Amino acid sequence: MLTPLDIENKKFSKQMMNGYSVEEVDDFLDEIGADYAKKYKELKEVSKTIDELNNELQHYRTIESTLKNTLVMAQKTADEVKQVAKQQADQMIKDAKSTAQKELNDIEHQISVKKRSLEDLQKQFDIYKVKMESMLYSQLEIIKAINKE
Repeated sequence: MLTPLDIENKKFSKQMMNGYSVEEVDDFLDEIGADYAKKYKELKEVSKTIDELNNELQHYRTIESTLKNTLVMAQKTADEVKQVAKQQADQMIKDAKSTAQKELNDIEHQISVKKRSLEDLQKQFDIYKVKMESMLYSQLEIIKAINKE
């Protein structure tokens, strides 16, 4: 790409006849050089801005990538936490069922023991009733015998 200095320093060979006016060519070249310098400067500024924007874009893409990775890791962590919580809940339910079954078995055993104890007491009471009845009957017989005498 030509620089403004290249345009300014450009010299044309002069012809003797029917050539261009040196003054007009120089004026025109000065005008072109000024416009070109202005556009060249604008182009450099735009290029610099583009480079800065590209750097910022790269920075934001890096941030975006980091955020995506963070979100993926957070999702994985949440899934793992959920899975661990479910496993713990399942284990707690299993333990609770096991404990409940053990307690139920203990209570059933205690009920069985209490039933046998009750049956034994009922048998003892029945024996006691029979003995009492027998004793009362003998007492009644004694009273009857005393009354007959």
